[in-house]
Amino acid sequence: MNLEHVKALADILNTKGLSAIEVGEGENRIRIERDFSVSPPAQTSINQTPPAAPDTTQSAAETTDSPPADTGNLIEIKSPLVGVYYAAPSPDAETFVSIGSKVKKGDILCIIETMKLMNEIAAEQDGEVVDICIKNGDIAEYGQVLFKLV
Repeated sequence: MNLEHVKALADILNTKGLSAIEVGEGENRIRIERDFSVSPPAQTSINQTPPAAPDTTQSAAETTDSPPADTGNLIEIKSPLVGVYYAAPSPDAETFVSIGSKVKKGDILCIIETMKLMNEIAAEQDGEVVDICIKNGDIAEYGQVLFKLV
């Protein structure tokens, strides 16, 4: 893989607002990631808006449940990787959590599938689920807010 290919991948990452991109050529693999917690450059700030903002608006409009007015104590559970979000351990199983579920530190909240590996995402602390910011089967981006707890 030559430097021009790497530059082209970085350009795709920036222009499409992606958080990560990975490609392989023969036995060689390259992964380029961007950390959304760092302030984005001015020319690409529109493309790097975290996906959680639109999802929060959509979920509030689609459901009668909405986050409480006091948002000072909200805990955001963010995706640690890019992959497919699954709300349940299998298609016919009950979801791990729903709005109103009380969770304890270490409880499984969801699964993110990356490269055929199922990664369990656990609660980082005790709380109550007040918002689910992603839909089953959607692609979770690195750093995207998945859940909001109080």
